[in-house]
Amino acid sequence: MNIRPFREIKRRKTKEINVGHVKVGGDNPISVQSMTNTLTKDVKETLNQIKKIEEAGADIVRLSCPDEDSTKALKDIVKNTSIPIVADIHFHYKRAIEAAQSGAACLRINPGNIGDKDKIKQVITAAKDNNCSIRIGVNAGSLEKDLLEKYKEPCPEALVESALRNINLVEDLDFFKFKVSVKSSDVFLSIEAYRQLSKVTDYPLHLGITEAGTFLPGSIKSSIGFGALLLNGIGDTIRVSLSDDPVEEIKVGNEILKSLNLRNRGVKIISCPSCARQAFDVIKTVKELENKLSHIKTPISLSIIGCVVNGPGEAAQTDIGITGGGKGNNMLYLNGIENKKISSDEMISKIVKLVEEKAEEIENT
Repeated sequence: MNIRPFREIKRRKTKEINVGHVKVGGDNPISVQSMTNTLTKDVKETLNQIKKIEEAGADIVRLSCPDEDSTKALKDIVKNTSIPIVADIHFHYKRAIEAAQSGAACLRINPGNIGDKDKIKQVITAAKDNNCSIRIGVNAGSLEKDLLEKYKEPCPEALVESALRNINLVEDLDFFKFKVSVKSSDVFLSIEAYRQLSKVTDYPLHLGITEAGTFLPGSIKSSIGFGALLLNGIGDTIRVSLSDDPVEEIKVGNEILKSLNLRNRGVKIISCPSCARQAFDVIKTVKELENKLSHIKTPISLSIIGCVVNGPGEAAQTDIGITGGGKGNNMLYLNGIENKKISSDEMISKIVKLVEEKAEEIENT
């Protein structure tokens, strides 16, 4: 069912660039990305993790390339995966050149810490020669010394000045295929930096609250930061930074976009928190369904409500719905209409079958 959202977000108009086959900026969907935490030179383990990240719904994956062994391994990694690979480079300009030559779709660099203008020029030339885009990555934890002396501490103005300085460096070398990030672990600092930057440039923006923490606090901080920006149309690609499995970053990122109706991917489950009125174990049911339906990529809405207080109303707004009933008899709704009663014992298998059939129906239309 296509229920019109209460509010539709008008996105800020930005330039469009390519990260491999993924278009970032313009009118394109907001992409979701993560970063591997394996040693890049361990090709097998890195490819295994990339596959898991991609299956979770990632559009782009970033790898760290701190040494020559990593950039050499990058060539084999790129050959054996279809998802665009971003090479994360710090300080050593030769690693950036090698990564571009090894097939990276994008280089994550901070031109200010690459070296003198000649070294930056060599990196830009390699990016041009290998059809490679760039992310100018500014971070509150690694600002230029003169900006820290000027502003006394990391602040939005310092991050934006650093970003504009690096933008000018790259533009002066006749290169324009880049996106920009101004990250901080402080939510409010990040929000204000991105707001200020969005007013002075139309390059695509990569959103991130860096070093956000473990799963729960990191997810909350990222949701607050991203939500404040995305609601105002700011942001073209996102990375949730968690001290956790990178797969969890993708799940959280996609849920943030789904909650704002900015992207529909997979099953969107509407479920109650459960209470004494529930006719079945809502929490256990939803967890099982999330696991059993994780392979579905087609946008489908599903409501799981434990009783009749809000169940019928939520079911009326979803493709498939369950409302808890007495004595283990729960009402099944299809396209918002009562269909039949099903028992709690058969509920999960029945819902999985219906969702898979619905996905196949949508894909074939």
